[in-house]
Amino acid sequence: MKYNDDNSKDVSPQSLNTNSAQRSSRLPGFYQLPISERAKITAQFSDLTDVEFASMTNFSSLTGGLTDVFIENAVGTYSMPLGIATNFLINGKDYLIPMAVEETSVLAAASHGAKLARYGGGFNTSSTEPIMTGQIQVFLNNSTVNHSEILATHKEELIRFANKGQVRLTERGGGAKDLSWKYIDEIKSLIVYLHVDTRDAMGANIVNTMCEKIAVLMLDLFPNCETGLRILTNLCDRRLATARCRIPASAFDSPDFQGVDVISRVEKAYLFAKHDIYRATTNNKGVMNGIDPVVIATGNDWRAVEAGAHAYCVKDGTYQPMARWHCDGGNFLCGQITLPMAVGTVGGVTKLHPTARAALKILGNPDSNTLAEIICTVGLAQNLSALRALASEGIQKGHMHLHRQNLDLLRQGATRT
Repeated sequence: MKYNDDNSKDVSPQSLNTNSAQRSSRLPGFYQLPISERAKITAQFSDLTDVEFASMTNFSSLTGGLTDVFIENAVGTYSMPLGIATNFLINGKDYLIPMAVEETSVLAAASHGAKLARYGGGFNTSSTEPIMTGQIQVFLNNSTVNHSEILATHKEELIRFANKGQVRLTERGGGAKDLSWKYIDEIKSLIVYLHVDTRDAMGANIVNTMCEKIAVLMLDLFPNCETGLRILTNLCDRRLATARCRIPASAFDSPDFQGVDVISRVEKAYLFAKHDIYRATTNNKGVMNGIDPVVIATGNDWRAVEAGAHAYCVKDGTYQPMARWHCDGGNFLCGQITLPMAVGTVGGVTKLHPTARAALKILGNPDSNTLAEIICTVGLAQNLSALRALASEGIQKGHMHLHRQNLDLLRQGATRT
């Protein structure tokens, strides 16, 4: 069974709904169109300008100047395929999802998971404020000092000092918001945590700057102390995004399987991952198959997102699945994913990379919270599609059908040599 199981024969652009007044991400036959037509439909859906369309469809959209800014010792660019996942309905709004990835079946699986979720009204999302956390390590030479009393007394002063010079950020409601701390006896270190609302920025540079700034005050608060590391943590567990879905069993009906049996087996597949770290690792890699391509396409730091997501999975002491699934009364499959999601829509690559700008526009130019919610939704859809396949006909049937073109190219190359 192919993931894109719409057997529509009419796949002309005219047959697809791209009316600006009534857009839908439900595009039967989209995957069968030539790449040029898929790009045109995406541009119409998103009202891309001619310049934005050209940057998206130019397979060498980076200039030499931008390449030199993005990387040291630049010699060229490494192209990554950019595709569009369809069928996503999030909080009642249709989205086309730009994904940069080389794996053949990823977009097909994400689109199929989103299609299944539509039977239950799509996905619902939520998120916390975009709080990033930095750490200042302080080596106390006097182990008897009451560090908690000192920090509590000067907490507001430290927060105000961290916010000095951050006028634009604080005017938008951001800036340093809180301070916490702990002492690690094993390394004789006081760890001060600075919690910063970075608004629509990912915030690494902001947080690092603030940490280095208030580290200077630690020398005054704790005479003869030394400061160690002053840097953000990628475990941004105060910056969380959540996606949920509730799908009727009938959505999983097929000639070979009854939907109620499929959703029961999906729940059992989740429980397998919950109680076995080896399965959980592969399960979560599949979730990141959906998350990473959107993070990359929008010019965000996928390494930071990966690190935070995997660390969050072990916060209770045992490595756990990123997405949770259960059967509600045996007639509905309910899924939820909550992950730390440090992504931005302003600054850095997100504004300098022309294709990243086009990708953000395809998503409706979201703020950082909405982008985080969209990304988590794609991860949930990806996991849903994978578990549905594993619980029924097996993962290889659909995957290998889509992978066959890669194998054919390899064979042709071997023939030519």
